[in-house]
Amino acid sequence: MTKLRLMTLATASLAALTLGACASTGAALNDTPHTHAAHAHADHEADYEADRAAILAMAGEYEVTFDFTEFLPIDSEYELADPKVTPAREVVYVIADTGDFISLQHLLLVGDLEDPFVVKHWRQDWAYEPERLMAYRGFGAWEMEELSRHQSHGAWSQTVYQVDDSPRYAGIARWEHAPEASTWEPARSWRPLPRRDATTRDDYDVIEAVNRHTVLDWGWTHEQDNSKLVLRHGEERELVREHGINTYRRYDLEGDHAAQTYWNGTEAYWADVRAVWDDILETAERFSAEDDAEGTMLYMPLLNEGQAVLDGEQEADTAFSNAAEVMEAQITVDGEPLEVE
Repeated sequence: MTKLRLMTLATASLAALTLGACASTGAALNDTPHTHAAHAHADHEADYEADRAAILAMAGEYEVTFDFTEFLPIDSEYELADPKVTPAREVVYVIADTGDFISLQHLLLVGDLEDPFVVKHWRQDWAYEPERLMAYRGFGAWEMEELSRHQSHGAWSQTVYQVDDSPRYAGIARWEHAPEASTWEPARSWRPLPRRDATTRDDYDVIEAVNRHTVLDWGWTHEQDNSKLVLRHGEERELVREHGINTYRRYDLEGDHAAQTYWNGTEAYWADVRAVWDDILETAERFSAEDDAEGTMLYMPLLNEGQAVLDGEQEADTAFSNAAEVMEAQITVDGEPLEVE
């Protein structure tokens, strides 16, 4: 069983600031081309390590607030929805770190403080200088886009996955580091409806968003500048704009042992599920995943299989075999039904 690591923000921030201070302040008059190359390499390595420190600093235990507020109706007849503010408690584990790839798994602690129920939440994968990037096209369909060397040089992609490990959205950008904060902000991109809207409304089809991460000494934030778009009748139109900010404030959570227990019990099962998606994102040109707003077709069956493993009702291999049948029924790859080997 892989031992999970929780990095403290103080350690990660210290590493980032220390490495950031290593940047060259200028070349001496007698510097040679070799010296210039050495300085450039050192700066590149310092930036790379500062980037890694910022990403790893998002692991830990947090009191979280999810806060989404519609503020600008673009459609003249649209009425702003009520703000949605939800508190939560969340543990974020580093489940993979190979240097240029880092995977962070989020787990929600729900209910009783000392003995909470654990819900597998979203996952974020970070890849350094990737060659491909996932792009959402609307209505449950994604395509893989090839990246140029210029696009990926010095940049990190973030790919976000839903609770069942199916993909949600992705972006690519270079980290910006300052003494007070580290920030990553990609270009606008499309993403599926969030669960908070998918279960309650059907008046728009996709979110176009800027997805901004800021790492600070007390935790981190995930901001979203959202435009809710309607894609119908052969046209694209903007319905309303929304601002979201998810605030992760570092905190020593009661009941955090439940998150470790959950992940120890289900890690092998979820690794098999992730492997299916990893293969799709590595080899496919396009894919789609069908589900309903309540998740009864895909994400609830996969979560239930994981819970059965945790409860000792079945082995991980059996649970994955059941999950694979569900995935084959709902996922299409390059125009053909998924086949899980």
